[in-house]
Amino acid sequence: MFRWLPFIKSKPRIAILRLSGVIGTATRGSLNHETLAPLFEKAIRKGKPSAVAIELNSPGGSPVQSSMIGAHLRSLTDELDIPIHAFIEDIAASGGYWLAAVADKIWADESSLIGSIGVISSGFGAHEFLVRQGFERRVYTAGKSKSFLDPFRLENKDDVARLQVLLDEIHKNFIDYVKQRRGNLLTTEVDLFSGDVWLAHRARELGLIDGIGHLKPKMQELFGEDVDLRRYAIRLPVFKRLGAQVIQNGLAEIEERAEYARYGL
Repeated sequence: MFRWLPFIKSKPRIAILRLSGVIGTATRGSLNHETLAPLFEKAIRKGKPSAVAIELNSPGGSPVQSSMIGAHLRSLTDELDIPIHAFIEDIAASGGYWLAAVADKIWADESSLIGSIGVISSGFGAHEFLVRQGFERRVYTAGKSKSFLDPFRLENKDDVARLQVLLDEIHKNFIDYVKQRRGNLLTTEVDLFSGDVWLAHRARELGLIDGIGHLKPKMQELFGEDVDLRRYAIRLPVFKRLGAQVIQNGLAEIEERAEYARYGL
């Protein structure tokens, strides 16, 4: 209560949001707009902090969820004129870097991996396996593209061409967003949008981050030694941890480990 008394000087309050994991829908990712939106409202609108600090550790995921999460966070902080600082831990790649770019300032550990500004789509082909096992694939559609990229049929070059158009358009959206957020800080001497990743010192030279730093000392440097650090975390109801949800979470964890493994983590 003392924070609101006019004759008592309150400590600067920093709302810490931990964004860790793969970005996906509520059933396929650790990070998604549905679960994070109430947390943002509580931490920012109700918490009324002096700044927001994001603890970020993500190899990426859904471009749509990345955009929705970032837009919501940016909208709240712009409305209340609150700065955002992102602190990258192991990695901020692909959609993870999209979330980093939401911040006004981006900090990282010296060994953090940063970048992968690109788009990927992967799958499998099992048509030969079906033939060897004596199965016949039967597909009936209304609309010539309804069986688009069916993994149980021979790869269709027209499907691949259509997919490439979609990937290129999403990639352009990603590039436009990074340029909008980082502006003149970005170098023009290196192709930043090839999907490559860099360690923090090189990422700083390229303009992808602002410097090397960890959350507590950096916040103390910027807001004073007695800064009030408040952590906000997602709390799942007990019933969501039981039954089929446990199996689903196990599968999601396997997928998440695969995403981190792409970067040797």
